[in-house]
Amino acid sequence: MLWLLKIRRLFNATGREAVMLWYALRNPATPPGIKLGIVALGLYLFSPIDIIPDFAILLGLVDDLAILMIGIPFLVNRLPAHVQADAARRAERSWLGRWFSRRGAAAR
Repeated sequence: MLWLLKIRRLFNATGREAVMLWYALRNPATPPGIKLGIVALGLYLFSPIDIIPDFAILLGLVDDLAILMIGIPFLVNRLPAHVQADAARRAERSWLGRWFSRRGAAAR
């Protein structure tokens, strides 16, 4: 049961960081390489081409989740400090960012 709580916290933290990436993508101070990474991550998520095909329901989602759980924090950590702070501030103000923050606090 403890592992389920850890997974829930990970999803909540990554969800808030995904909202931060959305705001960082729209920020003109974000380096082009980071913007390309954000777009590539989003395209992979919605792409019909997967590392593991989605015909096996559970196995097909594993590669998508793994790439998101690794890619989102990787990109957030490479944002310049001022862009990261601005994106975090804007994510906290948005309804989706507040939703993830509340869910993260409830999981603790």
